[in-house]
Amino acid sequence: MSAKLHLCTADDAEKLMPLIEAFHTEMELPHDPARVTAALAPLLDGSPHGAAYLIGPRVAPVGYIVVCFGYSLELGGIDGFIDEFYIRPRVRGRGMGTEVLQALVPALAAGGVMALHLEVDREDAKAQRLYTRAHFKMRERYALMTRQF
Repeated sequence: MSAKLHLCTADDAEKLMPLIEAFHTEMELPHDPARVTAALAPLLDGSPHGAAYLIGPRVAPVGYIVVCFGYSLELGGIDGFIDEFYIRPRVRGRGMGTEVLQALVPALAAGGVMALHLEVDREDAKAQRLYTRAHFKMRERYALMTRQF
């Protein structure tokens, strides 16, 4: 199965929403469909703040990845943050996650992105192996901190 990426538009919301709900359920994240729809809409409409991609065949995707953009003086310009990355459990372990990251990084670099970040559960060794294979590294001296409002 191919891990081909398809940039999402508003026409893809119907395929994307069940994948997002499955990810939130698996990760035990709060899931408010109205809030997700509102947050996702600008990305599907072409906002420069981020992008959502379907993974696999567009007619029957097996996952999705959302990248949001920021800016970093330290890193030399635009940076990206993988906000959510999900592949259906029944197709995991086939190298699709690695394929997605291998395709995504050069595409983002071609668009001027200088660095790509993600957060990973400290107890999830399998995910850490995936990200290490894709050349992500834990940053020394830094831990992600968040304030919601």
